[in-house]
Amino acid sequence: MANREIKTKSVKIANGSLQIEAYLAMPADTGSFPGVVVLQEIFGVNDHIRDVTRRIAQEGYVAIAPALYQRQAPGFETGYTDKDIQIGRKYKDRTTAEELKSDIQATINYLIGQTPAKPNSIGCIGFCFGGHVAYLAATLPDIHATASFYGAGITTMTPGGGAPTITQTKDIGGGTIYLFFGMNDASIPSQQIDQIEQTLNKHQVMHRIFRYPEADHGFFCDQRASYNEAAAADAWVQVKQLFRQELTLAST
Repeated sequence: MANREIKTKSVKIANGSLQIEAYLAMPADTGSFPGVVVLQEIFGVNDHIRDVTRRIAQEGYVAIAPALYQRQAPGFETGYTDKDIQIGRKYKDRTTAEELKSDIQATINYLIGQTPAKPNSIGCIGFCFGGHVAYLAATLPDIHATASFYGAGITTMTPGGGAPTITQTKDIGGGTIYLFFGMNDASIPSQQIDQIEQTLNKHQVMHRIFRYPEADHGFFCDQRASYNEAAAADAWVQVKQLFRQELTLAST
């Protein structure tokens, strides 16, 4: 029910000595709910990511968006100018896969320990840089559903260096992953999408891949020039179906 009353607040998540800033949104009514980790674009936990977090909470989930740049630039958030893109990429290039997964696991632990989130019903969703990070997060045993939006570089690199993230596909456990791509996205050639699909098939990972012919990178964000209303609407339907099937129904 998208008109569900929710409550929001800023929280801090402990990961060793690191205090990760995060935006939390959850249903206002009592009870326990599935949890969803929301993974930012290169632009930080900005207005768009907070909006997505609230939308997910309105559907009946405890949603939390941790700052993936906490080590590089605490409190960072920005818009979508060329200058903003350059700054966001600079911070992205300073992240590492292991630190990102560690921070996401700490976020999951926070959901399970300090919110009404159900322990066995945790998913994640990520956009742009966060779409790539969501593929990494899918390898964590606590993640049971993953929605990855236009994550570039999955087949060619991993944050911090090393074998490309796609080589970790074998570590995706029993969860389901949905991936969303715009076919006009120059940063993700169609051959890379095909390679991801072939690798998921090879390792028998439950998945669906959605290709939107008229959409570009960032098509889900209504604050970007590349916003594609039709593609975004369809993708949102698919995300809700994924989370309902793998998180809500599976926990009842």
